[in-house]
Amino acid sequence: MCLFENLEYNSRSKELVDRVSKEIIVLDGAMGTMIQQYTLTEADFRGSMFADWPLTLSGCNDVLCLTRPDIIGEIHRAYLEAGASIITTNSFNSNAVSLADYGLEQYVAELNKRAALLARGAADSFMAANPDKGCWVAGSVGPTSKSLTMQLAVPEQGNRAFSWDVLEETYTRQIKALINGGVDLVIIETIFDTLNAKCAAYSARRAMEACGRKVPVILSVTLTESGRTLSGQTLGAFVATLAPFEPLAIGLNCGFGAAAMARHVNELQKSPFAVSLYPNAGLPNALGGYDELPETMGGDLRPMLAGGMLNFVGGCCGTTPEHISVIAAIARQYKPRKLPVCEAEMVLAGLEPK
Repeated sequence: MCLFENLEYNSRSKELVDRVSKEIIVLDGAMGTMIQQYTLTEADFRGSMFADWPLTLSGCNDVLCLTRPDIIGEIHRAYLEAGASIITTNSFNSNAVSLADYGLEQYVAELNKRAALLARGAADSFMAANPDKGCWVAGSVGPTSKSLTMQLAVPEQGNRAFSWDVLEETYTRQIKALINGGVDLVIIETIFDTLNAKCAAYSARRAMEACGRKVPVILSVTLTESGRTLSGQTLGAFVATLAPFEPLAIGLNCGFGAAAMARHVNELQKSPFAVSLYPNAGLPNALGGYDELPETMGGDLRPMLAGGMLNFVGGCCGTTPEHISVIAAIARQYKPRKLPVCEAEMVLAGLEPK
């Protein structure tokens, strides 16, 4: 028997799993959107720690966990005060593949552990001041800037050094550091390649084995306008492919605004897992910004919440504490999606379920 099967949730993680069937759990909003509001300079990203770094660090939001932890802490607290029950670590790109753009690969463990500790500190402080409110810390794991599927399909155009083994080690290092930093769950998010996601889910198990602690995992997909992932799978095929990893939830983030995601959320009602949704604040404008008001976004989410279609809800690009405050107020009015009782069956999938 795999060691993973003998691992158990700690009390915080177990409480979260138990809450899924009792209430709609509110996720936080965008980290990058909030960071942009601080209009930081290169000096902020460098701090004293990277004052002489040979590469430009502006835009590497994850490094702010080391150089401007005060800002990251403020953002976490703002989302908690707005009504979020889950705050996500500032670690979306804290993997060796993505950090290589800034020459920061050797800081993977330090960045992720620090990101987890910052969020953990904010959550614990908030609960101490509000003992009637439970909140959790999610370790954010992004897709990296590379695709295993594309690499296999067109190897002559890719980096041949990039492989499953490389990505597995990349993800395992990141998730181990997040677990050691005290996260209650892991969100593998903005998934555009199912093979990357499969590697990440497998790596999460490896990391749990190494750390001796089990944490729930949410898998969050980003779809193209076709309703498929960038690597070509339908949502149903994605669920079938990742089902053996038994995630706590499978859902959607980024991509479109809430209104355009409704039909895809409807498709997820067939899933035996909890359903999560944290869309962008509408579609980006001509300058790449997001203009959808909190009340508009809340109105688009209300039918799905009222219909009992969601277990987790929050915001992605362009969302702020104001958006989360409105979403949280609406979510409190409704009950979560009931998890279906499904008989065990084998479902095979390629680009579509078989």
